[in-house]
Amino acid sequence: MIVFTVTSVIQAGREREALEHFRVLIQETRKEPGSMGYYVHRSAEDPRRFVLYEQWADQPALDRHRAAPHFMEHGVNGVQTLAESRTLELLDLVE
Repeated sequence: MIVFTVTSVIQAGREREALEHFRVLIQETRKEPGSMGYYVHRSAEDPRRFVLYEQWADQPALDRHRAAPHFMEHGVNGVQTLAESRTLELLDLVE
């Protein structure tokens, strides 16, 4: 399983636009084969900061997601263009 977070700080005044992109990403990504969890959180302390938590069955599932039209439109050409900064963190499961 592949698990990671992406923290994006959205440009001031573009938060509503980012939310629209995130909502489409949530709806479409959760339908994808191999998507085991896809959650977007908004900071209660900084409304410009969003944290995306993703779980994927394997690398091929993640690769398919990254090639999906909805990801290109709402992720790469949507949220990512609105981000002032973006940080990805790969996570290991503690058992």
